[in-house]
Amino acid sequence: MRAVCLALPTNRECADTITAVGAEAAHAARRFGVRVHLLVLDSADPAARARHAAAAALPPAEGVVVHHLDEDAQRAFLRGTIERSGLPGPDKLLDLMLPGAVSYGACTNRAFLLAAALGCTSVHRRDSDSRYQWHDGEPVFPIEHELATIGLKAADAAAAVTEHTLDPAHADKPVALVGGSFIGELSVDLGEIRELDPAVYHDVVALWAPTGATEEERRELVAESFIGAGTEPFTADRAVLDRPDIWRIDMCNIALDREVYERVPLPPATDTIGSDYFLHHLVRDATLPGVTHNRHIVNYYTPERRTGAGFTAYQERYAKFLLSMLYLHPVYAEMERAGDALLDEHHHVRPGVIADSARRSAATDRAENHRRLAELDRCYRRLGGKYAEFADHLAPARARLLDEAQADIEDFALLIDAWGPLVRASRTTPADRLPR
Repeated sequence: MRAVCLALPTNRECADTITAVGAEAAHAARRFGVRVHLLVLDSADPAARARHAAAAALPPAEGVVVHHLDEDAQRAFLRGTIERSGLPGPDKLLDLMLPGAVSYGACTNRAFLLAAALGCTSVHRRDSDSRYQWHDGEPVFPIEHELATIGLKAADAAAAVTEHTLDPAHADKPVALVGGSFIGELSVDLGEIRELDPAVYHDVVALWAPTGATEEERRELVAESFIGAGTEPFTADRAVLDRPDIWRIDMCNIALDREVYERVPLPPATDTIGSDYFLHHLVRDATLPGVTHNRHIVNYYTPERRTGAGFTAYQERYAKFLLSMLYLHPVYAEMERAGDALLDEHHHVRPGVIADSARRSAATDRAENHRRLAELDRCYRRLGGKYAEFADHLAPARARLLDEAQADIEDFALLIDAWGPLVRASRTTPADRLPR
């Protein structure tokens, strides 16, 4: 029986989401005859973990296996995997896989290795701060499109979509990514800035444009950024087979084929928004097919992001996202130029090419990042209030953040080099040590 991993990483209370994702798992098992490993990777506080454990005790459903792992259980799995891999620097690798700070990439990388251990052919990720739409009294589950096409040869997947616009030259390649977007609030919590001062919002968002971008390119970037699918609710299915529209696919609503995530991980950067979107670019640039659908998730925000320490932490993660672009944009540009040269003769991604690009990028001059921080300071002081206070917090942290951004891309190259042995070691996890 085909096995798939439906993954929900969380560091906040989300018992209702676990229940809802459990219903999606049961639907997938019934509808497609697959074994669904529902994987809850729990980094929340003890009280929330207890509520999660109660929620994860779902009614028995044929074909659904629930794994609720706190960080101790995840660490034990990772230690065993790293030890069996025989790789040097085991403590460093463990820190990249399970850092002490928030890492959107690292939590998903853990899901990838656990999926390999469980024999899964794909990973389907959801987020704790998201809900499903409803239509005609039923939840609108994205997994309906995901399992209909992920991993299939594009020529075979064509029958399961509503539109097929893929160049026939790619028909023999597998569908590597299936995803949709979200409706509701912006995916990055900058909506208040947009309400306070649209001009400042433009300047703050435009900071993630590539070095040398024209003003028109910056305007287009701002217009497209973080908006998802807007607010229009689901009324009927639309699924397009082509190279994936990565501007309309979000990590709360995505499926990836093992042939991608078992070859290249996500950047393990800490406290950096957007660090889990690298594979979007890789799939598209490598000319691998994808399906973009409209079973969008409903996005919402938990209030801690907007006041006090939660506000400061979130805004710092956005600042680090901006700094990360200095190093990621050159990698994206090299991947786009390489195109299907990123693939071998079996349509498999060549990880060494990506690692080499990341290492070269680490030497990029920091002048642009100094400019980004100065501009961010100007914008936040213009807004005043808590934003000016954040600018005061950011000023003495500049040198640290600049160093961290460079170290993050270096760590990414290191992890890519180690990834193949880690995946192979995960597959050899003894049966009595598989996550429960």
